[in-house]
Amino acid sequence: MKVLIDTCVWSKVLRHKSSDAAMSDKTIELIKNGSVVMIGPIRQELLSGISNGSQFNKLKDTLAAFEDLTLETDHYIKAAEFSNICRKRGVQGSTIDFLICAVANIENIIIFTTDKDFENYKKYLPITLL
Repeated sequence: MKVLIDTCVWSKVLRHKSSDAAMSDKTIELIKNGSVVMIGPIRQELLSGISNGSQFNKLKDTLAAFEDLTLETDHYIKAAEFSNICRKRGVQGSTIDFLICAVANIENIIIFTTDKDFENYKKYLPITLL
């Protein structure tokens, strides 16, 4: 089972010393099992906004352990398709959220997130949440 960990989970576990022990434990378990998948846009979101150079480099080095899944044209096309499906049903979302959904769908990957928007996407999209 491969798992794509969303930015919100990484952020809580890595940056904020999460008070959610279960989330931290699950993330550690996934890492130890070699189940974690990373994509460039999530890496970018995590690194964006860190003005302290040493903190930026520390996080960059930590994330270097996870190779990016190569994104292809089909991922972006599916993301646009998913966006259109949801918008037609009154569900709005970010470009990156729909890209995450597309990658998860095409690559048969589970999404680990605390973002409640994904519950709305799941009503209309063929995605699996952890």
